[in-house]
Amino acid sequence: MTSSAPAPRPFTLSDFDFELPPELIAQHPAAQRSGSRLLDGSAATVVDRIFHELPDLLGAGDLLVFNDTKVVKARIFGEKATGGKLELLIERVLPGHQVVAHMKVSKKPLVGGKMLMMGGAQNGGFDATLLGRWPDENGQLFHLQLSDEPHALMEKHGHVPLPPYIAHTDTAEDAQRYQTVFARAPGAVAAPTAALHFDEALLAQLQARGVQRASVTLHVGAGTFQPVKTENIAEHTMHREWYEVPEATQQAIAECKARGGKVVAVGTTTVRTLESWAKFDQASGDTQIFITPGFEFQVVDRLVTNFHLPKSTLMMLVSAFAGYEHIMGLYRHAIANQYRFFSYGDAMLLTRTPMD
Repeated sequence: MTSSAPAPRPFTLSDFDFELPPELIAQHPAAQRSGSRLLDGSAATVVDRIFHELPDLLGAGDLLVFNDTKVVKARIFGEKATGGKLELLIERVLPGHQVVAHMKVSKKPLVGGKMLMMGGAQNGGFDATLLGRWPDENGQLFHLQLSDEPHALMEKHGHVPLPPYIAHTDTAEDAQRYQTVFARAPGAVAAPTAALHFDEALLAQLQARGVQRASVTLHVGAGTFQPVKTENIAEHTMHREWYEVPEATQQAIAECKARGGKVVAVGTTTVRTLESWAKFDQASGDTQIFITPGFEFQVVDRLVTNFHLPKSTLMMLVSAFAGYEHIMGLYRHAIANQYRFFSYGDAMLLTRTPMD
């Protein structure tokens, strides 16, 4: 009689907590994109590197997959018709000059209520009319009708939606550096931060080494910063984000696998995109995929990623990918060695390991 393998232990929210000195939260980017530090955690022996060493760590025939989403200036200020101040963070653009947005305001306006953004349409700004909640009447987001084309309005009136842990207001530096050098598809309210470390010189070195390149799109939403509030992580509801895996990328992945190369995802958003495509057999659409230890990865072999917030879904994802104990050890090493954390921080390289 054979005994079955023991079930993996259940993880709780507290398992993904750690103490982070506030001074390690990067408030500004490194002087050069590829000059950030890179913690090579792709093997049992941990090595401290500089990001521009990445080409030496990949092989000819490997495939780097980037998220080509473009951060839009989604944070816009205004007021209700009654004068109360408000702030919109536009999460998604819909047809017909309609948007879905987060709203900060002391008292929510009624359906049909008009908001005067940046002074309103009569004063050089634009109007926003509340149509209801989204995606349903109990949704946390708001469905709005704008008085003009949303992308043009954001570009003219909006601010870079810096993460809540960055203390300064957005600057011209942020408009350039909180954006990848290959950003193409407008729609994100948060950058795919692992890709911020790549500059044109590094991309050229990777190409010269024979590393292939492909792209997916996932419009990163503000929900990426949403804390998990339930100790039982299975009770957490993931936010929705729109993604697409182009046919050319699907073909590039198939060819990479066939030649024995490694699929290297740049960032957790790329992981979520590729694994959503594989799990649901859907090349585009909304995803709420929640990757926790025990998840069976089908596409991604290696991962370039930044350091994530305690108790976050992204900590759970990297733990599922590289092993919980390994990840917690890497974070202890990073903190002890003064690595910079979060969006403008340093990066690490991981290899997929068997499930814990």
